[in-house]
Amino acid sequence: MAEDESQTTDVETPAAPEEVVSPKERRSRTRARKAAKAPAAKVLTPEERQAERVAVRAAKAAERRRGRVRAREKAKARRTGAVATPAREHVQGKQKSRLGVVVSDRAAKTITVRVDVAHRHRRYEKVVRTSSTLHAHDENGDAHTGDTVLIQESRPLSRTKRWRLTEVLERAK
Repeated sequence: MAEDESQTTDVETPAAPEEVVSPKERRSRTRARKAAKAPAAKVLTPEERQAERVAVRAAKAAERRRGRVRAREKAKARRTGAVATPAREHVQGKQKSRLGVVVSDRAAKTITVRVDVAHRHRRYEKVVRTSSTLHAHDENGDAHTGDTVLIQESRPLSRTKRWRLTEVLERAK
């Protein structure tokens, strides 16, 4: 064992001090090694670069054209395949009626009714909700705020009143 120890001590030599490299320098050297391994880019003349650009633009234009054709065909198939809901017919002399919620009953013999409408957007097919407020004539003062009412179209009764209360469907709690 004494011989082994002497052999190991003879082999050991003082180590050379390692170079201290900053992280930034280390990244820079790594990039340089990587760049040396990569094949060099071919040198093109301006005419060759322009020809490449034109080819890429032509390919993109063809792809856009194909997309537009597909979209047109899809829209056409949707129009012909699906049966659309027919528009509501407005018969001469028949008054429209709307269902809404009373928002205000402060004015004498007048109520303000909010009519909520939800319909599907023709292009994006998202449900779009809108509401409109209508002024309706309430002769007896039956409706109060929060009530669900049915109102019917009538002749102009004032500058803003074009509807009259038909019936109170549900009372507010």
